[in-house]
Amino acid sequence: MQTIDTPRRAGARFAPPDKFVRVVAFAAVLGNLGVLVSFWLSPGLHDLVLLGAPAVMSIGRLAGLTAIALLLTQVMLMARIPWLERAFGQDTLARWHRWVGFTSFHLLVVHILTTWVGYTWDHGHPYLHELWRIVWELRGMLYAVAGTALLVLVVAISLRAARRRLRYELWHLLHLYAYLGIGLLMPHMLWNGTEFLGQTWAKRYLWAVYLLTAGSVLAFRVALPLLRSWRHQLTVTEVRPEGPGVVSVQMTGRELDRLPIRAGHFLQWRFLGTRGWTRSHPYSLSAAPTRDTLRITVKDAGDGLAHLWPGARVLFEGPYGRLTGAVRRKRRVALIAAGIGITPLRALLEELEYAPGEAVLIYRARTEADLVLREELAELARERGVQVHLLVGGRGPGDDWLPAGAGVTLGDLVPDPAEHDFYVCGPPEWTRAVLAAARRAGVPRDQLHSERFSW
Repeated sequence: MQTIDTPRRAGARFAPPDKFVRVVAFAAVLGNLGVLVSFWLSPGLHDLVLLGAPAVMSIGRLAGLTAIALLLTQVMLMARIPWLERAFGQDTLARWHRWVGFTSFHLLVVHILTTWVGYTWDHGHPYLHELWRIVWELRGMLYAVAGTALLVLVVAISLRAARRRLRYELWHLLHLYAYLGIGLLMPHMLWNGTEFLGQTWAKRYLWAVYLLTAGSVLAFRVALPLLRSWRHQLTVTEVRPEGPGVVSVQMTGRELDRLPIRAGHFLQWRFLGTRGWTRSHPYSLSAAPTRDTLRITVKDAGDGLAHLWPGARVLFEGPYGRLTGAVRRKRRVALIAAGIGITPLRALLEELEYAPGEAVLIYRARTEADLVLREELAELARERGVQVHLLVGGRGPGDDWLPAGAGVTLGDLVPDPAEHDFYVCGPPEWTRAVLAAARRAGVPRDQLHSERFSW
C-alpha cells in the first residue's frame, strides 16, 4: 500500500528504506550473537562432554557471552541511531531495550552463579573461600564486580515500583551508569575467558564490537546533538501560559529547515540557565516547524520552564519518534489525544495534507481547564474543516478510554474507522485502550500510530 505523506522539508536527507534498515538491524544482532557463541563452541562442547565442574563452567561461559551480546545490543537500541529511530520508532526500541536488558541481566546472574559453583567444585574449596579467591586473585575480577554492581543498580531503578518513585531526569542520569558497568565487564573476559586466551581474532572482534557500540553512543548521543545545537543556535523568544501548570515555549534558530524534523516528532531539550539544565527533557513539538521557529507546550513539572526568559539558549537532541506523516496510509485521519498528549497532534493537524471533512480530532481531558490550546484547535477546525470532539470528565469503568457517561462509541466519533489512519497520544494505559477499541472497529495495525508518555 502506498504511503500518503507530506512533502519533504528542504533539509531532508536521503534515508535508506525502513524495511531495509530492519533487515540489516536484525541480521547484525543475530550475526553478532552467532559470532560470539561460535567462540564458545569448540572448548564449550568439549567441556560439556566432561560433565561435572567443566560442564558447569562451560554453561556459565555461554551465558556470559550471550549476556554480553545482549548488553551491547541493548546499548545500540538506545544509541539514538537515526535510521533505527526512523525504522522502528523509539517506543518500540524502548520496549525492546527493556526486554533485552532484563534478559541479559538474568543471563549474567546465571554466568556468575555457574562460574562460582564450577570453580568451587573444581578446586574443592568452601564456597565463600572460593568466591574470595575468584574476586581477589583472578585478573580483572574487581572491575567485573564493580561493573556488575552498577548493572544491579540500573536494574533496580528500572523496576516499575522504583520508576514510579523517581523523576524521569534522575532515573535517566542513574541509568547512564549502565554504560560504565558494561565497559568494566570487558577486561575479565579478555584476561580469563577460555574463548579469548591466545585467540587474537576473538579478542580483536570483541574490541571491535565494543568500540563500534561506544562510537555509536558518542556519535549520535553526544557529537551530533552538540553539532546541531551549535549550528542552529536555538534561543527562547516567548514563554506563554496555556493553562494550569502548562506553558508554551517558542524558540527561534538558524536554518531549522535543514533539520530532518517535522510535526509529530519529539526532541530532548536542555534550557541553559534553568534548574536541572544538565538533564534533558523529552517534549513533542506543539506546532509545525518552520524555517526559523520551533514550539513546545509542556506541563512544568518543577523544572523551571515557567521561569524561562527570552534569549535563553537551548541545546537539543533529536528529532525522534514515528508519529509523523511518514507513516500515513490513508487520506482520512483520526487524531485522538488525552491531556498534554494533544501537543504532537495539534502540530500534525497543522502540517498534514487533508481536505475539509477528512480529519477528525478527539481530545479527552478531565476538566475544561485541562483542554489546552483550545483556541488554536478551534481556529484549525474553522480554517481546514476539522471535526473536533472535546470529551471532558472522569474515566469510564474498566478499560474504557471514554469519559464516564459519554454515551458515544468510537464508531460514532469516527465514521468508517477502517478508512482512517489513527494517531494516538496519551498515558500508556489510556493509549492501549484506544488502540484496542480501534482494532475492534476493524482498523488494520499498520494504520495505528501511537506515542506513549512513559519511560
